[in-house]
Amino acid sequence: MSNNALEKLMNGAEGGLALLQVLAENSFDSVLITDASAEGKIIYANKSFKKLTGHDPSSVIGKTPRVLQGPGTDSKVINRLSEALKSGRKFEGKAINYKKDGTPFIMYWRVLPIKAGKKISAWVAIQREGSVI
Repeated sequence: MSNNALEKLMNGAEGGLALLQVLAENSFDSVLITDASAEGKIIYANKSFKKLTGHDPSSVIGKTPRVLQGPGTDSKVINRLSEALKSGRKFEGKAINYKKDGTPFIMYWRVLPIKAGKKISAWVAIQREGSVI
């Protein structure tokens, strides 16, 4: 699909929304969207989020991604994330997080702002599990 064809599809709100929904729901990676509030409450999680974390997407709506953190989560990484979000910058990192059953795992993730004009309306996190090397 050329950029022109993609633009044409995205120009219609329904087409753009349908495309994004198919991408998010069928991604091999976990996709988590949080609102732009200071708390960063979860407004969307895809099926791969459940495979990665054990949390059903509907059970985390309205909560914060901190539900994945625990004693082994590196506070320095979380502080770097927090600073990036406050300044409106994208973030990439890895940290120990925890599945619903308490099992620790290494999570790699990217967090990117979703902007309407110059204003950030939400954040999208793309996440995957890594291993300790």
